[in-house]
Amino acid sequence: MVKEGGLISVPDLRDPMAYKSFLPQSLASRIPFSLSRIEDLKKIFSVMDESNMDNYIQKTLKICKKSPIQDEQSTCVTSSEVLIDFVVETLGSDVSVWNTESMAGSYENVTIGAVKLIYGNLSEPPALCHSEPFQFQVYYCHVLQKVKVYAVDIHARKKVNHAIMACHYDTSSWNPHHIAFKLLDFGPGLIEVCHWINENGVVWTKNLG
Repeated sequence: MVKEGGLISVPDLRDPMAYKSFLPQSLASRIPFSLSRIEDLKKIFSVMDESNMDNYIQKTLKICKKSPIQDEQSTCVTSSEVLIDFVVETLGSDVSVWNTESMAGSYENVTIGAVKLIYGNLSEPPALCHSEPFQFQVYYCHVLQKVKVYAVDIHARKKVNHAIMACHYDTSSWNPHHIAFKLLDFGPGLIEVCHWINENGVVWTKNLG
């Protein structure tokens, strides 16, 4: 579907809480970051029950609690220090970082421009870090086998957006109820799955040259 000249519908690329930053590690390590202590967490940040922020916090904590699938390394990071440690531990220190340029094209039917493979080594997986809604910056980072990374030009109404797309070439160990299979009407291992990297999301790749 994603090829030059093609038409495609782009979902919302925006981070629902775009304007946030990491806490210093000395402070982040003292935050009760778990579902079992969610009431303490909500009290610290004055979060009202059943508010949007309450829903965001619960969603993020559940994502961070889930067990990794087969051959996946995953974690949630709450500071820049922990993020760097995870990247170095999984990929080493010689890396490149990629992110989507802007949110142009969100909720639009767009024309695809140039599609460039920027990382295609299936034996050396990248690390994908997804920005999660929270009171401060939290990333859900994971390393999955057999992933390629593409840079895609999206010709939106107002500008050309240089977006990053990750494509998973092995979905055999994924949950059969994954939203991607529902949307594509396929099951685990029967199809490759590609997705955009949303606002504030980052992809780390090894420099193999």
